[in-house]
Amino acid sequence: MYDAVLLMEWVEFSVRWLHVITAIAWIGSSFYFIALDLGLHRDRNLESGADGEEWQVHGGGFYHIQKYLVAPSNMPSGLVWFKWESYMTWLSGFALLFLVYYLGGELFLIDPEVLDIPVWQGAAISMASLAFGWIVYNQLCKTFVNANQTALMVALFVVLVGMALFYTNVFSGRAALLHLGAFTATIMSANVFFIIIPNQKIVVADLIAGRKPDPKYGKIAKQRSTHNNYLTLPVIFLMLSNHYPLAFATEWNWLIASLIFLMGVSIRHFFNSMHARKGQPHWTWAVTVILMLIIAWLSSQPSYHKQQDAMAARLVEKYASAAGFEEVQDIVLGRCSMCHTSEPVYGNLMWAPKGVLLETPEQIAAQAQEIYLQAGATHAMPPANVSFMEDAERAKIVAWFRAAKG
Repeated sequence: MYDAVLLMEWVEFSVRWLHVITAIAWIGSSFYFIALDLGLHRDRNLESGADGEEWQVHGGGFYHIQKYLVAPSNMPSGLVWFKWESYMTWLSGFALLFLVYYLGGELFLIDPEVLDIPVWQGAAISMASLAFGWIVYNQLCKTFVNANQTALMVALFVVLVGMALFYTNVFSGRAALLHLGAFTATIMSANVFFIIIPNQKIVVADLIAGRKPDPKYGKIAKQRSTHNNYLTLPVIFLMLSNHYPLAFATEWNWLIASLIFLMGVSIRHFFNSMHARKGQPHWTWAVTVILMLIIAWLSSQPSYHKQQDAMAARLVEKYASAAGFEEVQDIVLGRCSMCHTSEPVYGNLMWAPKGVLLETPEQIAAQAQEIYLQAGATHAMPPANVSFMEDAERAKIVAWFRAAKG
């Protein structure tokens, strides 16, 4: 019988791979079309009636691209829609959220030191917060529809800061930043599903019926597409943050997450200005560097060291009482703890990799599954087997973990 833990690892890996593939496709098309729209030459009186045009070269050929502000006079055949990249990115992302944070809620979602609630309540709060984000954002867009769009972005930033505070007071630090990314990504995908594509379908229906499309639908769709463009980079950072305790395991993780949104805006402003032929505002890079330095400083402030101990307490009885634990403890202390300690003695390490501490029985028991996967089922740890872990020792880790699983 195939090991259920290994099977779940492959399921998670497959879903994560799908998520990355679809996200690359969505981000790539989104960035391309924003750059294309900003770079169109609109100072030419085109016979076709198009709003602007651009010539591009790629792949050994030339492309002549024209954009119609509302729509062409006749419905074109073979119209290509860009939507499934967005839909599949969100669906695969939610599946990953379910696999990692709902099924693994005891370890990754709930931290009793933050808020001691059952995993099912945490999962319910998680799903409700994603829906809440879209409702609030959509209402803001409707409220500020005729206002200065900068005011709308400021209002959205206030909401994001508020959600950063909320998540960090409900979930573990790791889950909090990941959820803020999911919160933002849900807004982006909902923009495509509820606004951009439906508006484009209205325009297509008008063309087929011989009616002149209302330009407001295209204007609204472009507004939401622009928002997605500015939110993309912060989402990528937040999705990667769960691999870096320096980002999530600090007292100031909510502020770090908030500053990341400002960095996303500054970076995109540079490229959007360049694509629109409005110059290259290099000051945006200075702002970005300053923000990153502030984030690096904040990350060095007091961390939630109690988080791992709290989670370990719930697992120690199960794994510490399993046959072979004492031998495994000796193996881990001898082969792993020179790095996974509060004061690493190996090389130039300043802190334990990934923030994982393996000094006490409680900490070792809390990391049972990872020890099994990294050093038992595979040879991923120690890296390059620098501490010379033997095959017999790996076999003992496997036997202990399986004994605990029953």
